[in-house]
Amino acid sequence: MQFNADFQRVVVLNTLELTWQALMAGGAVQRLLECEGTDSVRTTAIVRYASDSILPSLADAHGSEIIVLEGEFSADDSVFSAGTYVKNLPRAAYTRKGCVLLVKRGHLHADDVEHVVVDVQNSHWRQGLVAGLSVMPLSDYKGEHSALVRWQPGTVFNPHRHWGGEEIYVMEGVFEDEFGRYPRGTWLRNPHLSQHAPFSHEGCTIFVKVGHLPDNN
Repeated sequence: MQFNADFQRVVVLNTLELTWQALMAGGAVQRLLECEGTDSVRTTAIVRYASDSILPSLADAHGSEIIVLEGEFSADDSVFSAGTYVKNLPRAAYTRKGCVLLVKRGHLHADDVEHVVVDVQNSHWRQGLVAGLSVMPLSDYKGEHSALVRWQPGTVFNPHRHWGGEEIYVMEGVFEDEFGRYPRGTWLRNPHLSQHAPFSHEGCTIFVKVGHLPDNN
């Protein structure tokens, strides 16, 4: 199966309008955002697990990034609540209360084995490159960067080009650029060497990943 597998095309999806699809795991459903093919685990999806569920799809998910959007899940003695970022989950996981996750698999370098946990709710924001912009770094490895970026209302960023592409998930508020307006729940993927001039009239918080998309030219 291939879905949004042409990385030279801009993709914009309002994930809140997508239909939930059943997964093999009992009680789990997903909103699939991209899938490169049956021979690759490179996927991005919003996944919802019912209460008292095992999360088998994450058990061997080397090369994964997860953001807990709602609820919580556990692995070993750790509890990952809403707002937590996890890279390379080391053990099988389960959820008692149920959860909704943004899950990326197969997008990391093969040798990126670092296990990272960031409690977004209790971590420090850094000043961004322009006034009104705050950044919380999540992962940085060989030119691939993941971060949360918070925009105060009325913030305008510099026009820029994306080496290795850019992917955005709008967690709160409304993100914008000269091509459109992207409310909460929007997933946006811009290809290698694309460019835009982003801003936010209303303010927003976005998950951003850059430098990870292939150049298929």
